Amino acid sequence: MRSVNIGTLKNQLSSYLRYVRNGEEVLVQDRKKPIARIVPIVPDAATDEEARLIAAGIMTPAREEMDWEAFWALPHPAVSDEAGREAIRWAKGDR
Repeated sequence: MRSVNIGTLKNQLSSYLRYVRNGEEVLVQDRKKPIARIVPIVPDAATDEEARLIAAGIMTPAREEMDWEAFWALPHPAVSDEAGREAIRWAKGDR
């Protein structure tokens, strides 16, 4: 999270709004005392958990809708049946 004093924010508002557009949070201070927070607007589809992660700067919202058709058209990796079973055992903790 970035922090900025009011005077600097007034002079460089566009720069700080760019940070917010990129998913960052900006803490506004008056003489080093926090007074406000500028946070990005979360898309309606985001869950409460996603909104929290975005506000914390851990996650950034998607910039565009996922093209699932193109995703599923990608080549699939070849995995042996044994490797698949081993992965399932590992995920279950049955190693």
